[in-house]
Amino acid sequence: MTVLTMSHGELSRYDTLLRVERGELRVEDAAGLLGLKRRQIFRLLNRLRSEGVSGLVSRKRGRPSNRRYSDAMRDQIVAIVREHYADFGPTLAREYLIERHGITVACETLRQIMIAAGLWKDREARRPRPYQPRYRRDCRGELIQVDGSKHWWFEDRGPQCTLLVYIDDATSELMHLKMVESESAFSYMDATREYIERHGKPVAFYSDKHSAFRNNRASANGDGMTHFGRAMEALNIEIICANSPQAKGRVERANATLQDRLVKAMRLEGISTIADANTFLPGYMERHNVRFAKPAFDSRDLHRPLAPHDDLRTQLVWREWRTVTQALALHYNKALFILEPDEISRALAGKRVEVCEYPDGSLEIRHGDHVLPYRMHDKIRQVNQAAIVENKHLDAALAMAKAMQALLPPRKRNNSEPSRRSQGAHMFPSPAQPDQPPAKRKRGRPPLPRLTPIEAAQRMLEGY
Repeated sequence: MTVLTMSHGELSRYDTLLRVERGELRVEDAAGLLGLKRRQIFRLLNRLRSEGVSGLVSRKRGRPSNRRYSDAMRDQIVAIVREHYADFGPTLAREYLIERHGITVACETLRQIMIAAGLWKDREARRPRPYQPRYRRDCRGELIQVDGSKHWWFEDRGPQCTLLVYIDDATSELMHLKMVESESAFSYMDATREYIERHGKPVAFYSDKHSAFRNNRASANGDGMTHFGRAMEALNIEIICANSPQAKGRVERANATLQDRLVKAMRLEGISTIADANTFLPGYMERHNVRFAKPAFDSRDLHRPLAPHDDLRTQLVWREWRTVTQALALHYNKALFILEPDEISRALAGKRVEVCEYPDGSLEIRHGDHVLPYRMHDKIRQVNQAAIVENKHLDAALAMAKAMQALLPPRKRNNSEPSRRSQGAHMFPSPAQPDQPPAKRKRGRPPLPRLTPIEAAQRMLEGY
């Protein structure tokens, strides 16, 4: 069975010729209906009798046009557009082809050439992906959407900071709000601890692919989990990472509402600090939920109480493993820690211990259930490469670094060190002046290097 593709005009021609064959229509009338001469009608009838329906299909179909540009010309146009106008649209690229290269080509022809070469997409391909709404979860506590919104929450009255938002997917109820300096693993640990203490453990958290929730640089040997992820696994709370902002649209829309209403509410109350904002947020959440929360399809609450073995302080923590040296010392965060020798620590030489850093800044060294006493060794740490600070942490890091540098004594310039004005003369000495021997360096302890705010911020945020 052969399937033929025919246009509307070809189908109409076929129907008219069949009526002529059956004697229902004269040849003159068929010529008038089709807009052809009598001679062409007889030719089509002969073709229909000899070849069948396929004889009425246009002979030009599937063949290149006689006015088509040669392959060499098309390759030349593609090469020019790819080299000079790769990000141009067809209309603009055509103008420059005519103006600068003397190549006259129709806009539609150039568009088809660019589409075939992969330099342009048609309207259908450029249309954004549709994100259709999904049904809410049935029960409260079944899915909690989490996100951090960096904004000028205090307008010009205070610094830019981040609001951590926890919203229930089933009811659109704001479950928890916390204002922090920046979006980090420690801030999420602290806010999640407060959430669980108030509501209990939800079934799952729905978040973006922030480094606190997903390890985007996971090694082949690691498990790919973040420190926050390990804590949620210990608490039996699932983390689901969305592939796009539209997927967690409920918390994104809540952020937009809060950036309008919460900012104005704090302006009326004169709030300009993070501490005052965190005191104000619980009362604001109640007013917000009265206005925007919806009832769940199922009245059950799936939040679970803490199990007897759940300890939020020891589970919501940054954990890393270190090997103890023969001198009962270990390195962590570019610092040297020395264990106090006792019955337990003396047996740990060459073994691995667990370093636990808590959101409040405290640090513990643990071996099993034992907390090991330690002291930090006071020595100058030479750092060859600073850690990379993410954009979401950079503002708070720079502010802290500048505050620390303001407390340092002013740097004294050594007499042997050339001034800034004379640095150019030392770098490019005049040929008329004899080369001076380098000044002898004074003996003793070398001066401490003065860090820039960026370097200080990078060193402080090594654990973020």
